[in-house]
Amino acid sequence: MEPRIIEAETLNEYETSEHCFIAENWSSPKISIARATVKPGVTTVPHHLKATDEIYVIVQGEGKVKIGELKPTKIRAGDTVFIPADISQQIANIGKSDLIFYCICTPRFTQDCYRTEAP
Repeated sequence: MEPRIIEAETLNEYETSEHCFIAENWSSPKISIARATVKPGVTTVPHHLKATDEIYVIVQGEGKVKIGELKPTKIRAGDTVFIPADISQQIANIGKSDLIFYCICTPRFTQDCYRTEAP
């Protein structure tokens, strides 16, 4: 594999059924990285990723994350959230500006690993 630079303005952002916007930065068999944006007042759909670990790196805004049996926890820019495979997750934007974070999945995210849950 050759080194490369992926420029932010070349990314295609799209809205998901989960109620957030995603722009995929990188995907290979071992890892994927995407920028997620959750608008103020929005809470994502409860879900988990089958056989896929996920890490959120929060870069802007404030939110509240619910992971498995942990109590809902406030997060903000600079925080990192680790979500083991097959564990329920949900994030809410509790601030006045966009909540922006990077989602790092290993192995890479595919639609086949995404599982929606009842709220």
